[in-house]
Amino acid sequence: MSLLFTPIQIRDVEIKNRVMMSPMGTLSAGSDGKITDWHIVHYGARALGQVGLIMMEATAVQEKGRDEGSIGIWSDDHIESLQKLVTTIHSHGSRAGIQLWHVGRKSNIRGYQVSASGFPYQDRDSRELTVPEIQTVVRDFQLAASRAALAGFDVIELHAAHGYLLNDFLSSYTNRRTDEYGGSFEKRYRLLGEVIEAIRSVWHGPLFVRVSADEYGDIGNRIEDAIQYASKMKEQGVDLIDVSTGGVHPDKPEIYPGYQVPYAKAIKDAVQIPTAAVGLITTGSQAEQILQNMSADLIAVGRALLRDPFWVRNASEEIGEYIEAPKPYLGHWYTSEHAPTMSLEIISNSCTPAWLFPLSFSAGPTTPMPY
Repeated sequence: MSLLFTPIQIRDVEIKNRVMMSPMGTLSAGSDGKITDWHIVHYGARALGQVGLIMMEATAVQEKGRDEGSIGIWSDDHIESLQKLVTTIHSHGSRAGIQLWHVGRKSNIRGYQVSASGFPYQDRDSRELTVPEIQTVVRDFQLAASRAALAGFDVIELHAAHGYLLNDFLSSYTNRRTDEYGGSFEKRYRLLGEVIEAIRSVWHGPLFVRVSADEYGDIGNRIEDAIQYASKMKEQGVDLIDVSTGGVHPDKPEIYPGYQVPYAKAIKDAVQIPTAAVGLITTGSQAEQILQNMSADLIAVGRALLRDPFWVRNASEEIGEYIEAPKPYLGHWYTSEHAPTMSLEIISNSCTPAWLFPLSFSAGPTTPMPY
């Protein structure tokens, strides 16, 4: 049996395969932050397509911590519509995850931009948060986690990547504070640590955190910093690190298939914590090879799932392993009665691409990494 279609158990939640729909913002909610029928169709289609874990897009924990069109979970009024979405996802055998988020300095709504140190983003200024406001953010993440539990979600993920508020505090580039929330590694981690602690007091299910493992600029976090952060997260009861890069500094990496996979492997190996790999993972054979190489435990598929809600079915056919069809599709799920032609042996014996080579890194926290 392939690893891609082997179930994985995280705490008391079993996910039927290793495919996670990567959280991708659609900015399609109403001004009240409530989901619409469009979201039911959008996420329901990927669940029908047999994705193991549907990670819903970034969901704002504060009304002023969002973009225009963001889904919200800052009010109890959001719970009912979210329950409807979770029920739809569960009805197709998939697990439902929610990514909790505060947009920070990157909001597209004028006047909503807040940050660790008042750094602007593009042409928009931001305001430095006060300590009481930071404490309110922690409380609102906790309340959001309680609402997610009431809505029936199986997994919570914290978005601490891509320059949003939690990442804004983690980053040595954007966090220039001189109080208890800035300066040293430990102080930059304090906000995220307090959020994790607050959530763990009300949420006992699987908890993921998405990180930017390399910020790419001359100043900013590198893989060494991400490893240190991941180690602290593990101590606090985080179950999986969803490993992305970038989004903080204007500098961007060279992009190629699987370009972020070595970062997932580096954190997995150094911290001994499960990871999810993301970034131009587009085929079943590529996903299977990442798992066979023990580079990650989940495969986060993004744009490929936007283009094809039945990516999982097609991946199974590609690597030569049937999966169960939804009952209405029985007899029509695969194009042939015969087993697919590509075998796992072919995948495992193929040439090793560059994205499977491990990263090398020093003991120092700020050494630039190769892309």
